[in-house]
Amino acid sequence: MVVGRCHLVTGALGLLFGFGLSRIGFSDFGQVHSMFTFSDLRLTLTFATAVFVVLLGYRLWVSPEGYAHHRPHPGTLPGGLLLGAGWALSGACPSIAWVQLGEGRMPALVTLVGIAAGTWLYPRVHARFFGWPTESCSG
Repeated sequence: MVVGRCHLVTGALGLLFGFGLSRIGFSDFGQVHSMFTFSDLRLTLTFATAVFVVLLGYRLWVSPEGYAHHRPHPGTLPGGLLLGAGWALSGACPSIAWVQLGEGRMPALVTLVGIAAGTWLYPRVHARFFGWPTESCSG
C-alpha cells in the first residue's frame, strides 16, 4: 500500500480532530454522562454548535439540487436509538472509542469489539428479520 499525500493529510487531520475531542472532554465518561443527563450543558452546547456549523456549511456549499429527497430508511430511527444507547452506556461513539484507545484507556477495546460485532451482525439481522433494503440511506 502506498501512502500518499492525501493519506498523510487525512491522518494528520484525524489526529488533530482526536486531540481536540480529547481536550474538550468528549472521551471522558463522566463528561458524556453529564451531557446526556443535562447536568452540565458544556458538551451539549458544543455538540449542538458543531451540528449547527455542519448544517450551515451544507446550506452554503451544497446547492438545493444536491440534496437527495427521499423517504428515510426504515432502520434510521432504531439505528439511532441503538447508537445513542451504546454511546450512553459506554461513553463513546465510534470515533471517541478510538480517541480513548489513543489515550491508553483499554476498556475502549470492549467498545470497539462491540462496534465491530454490531457492524458484522447488522446485515445478517436486518434483511432476515425486518426485510429492509441493504443499501445505505442515500442509496
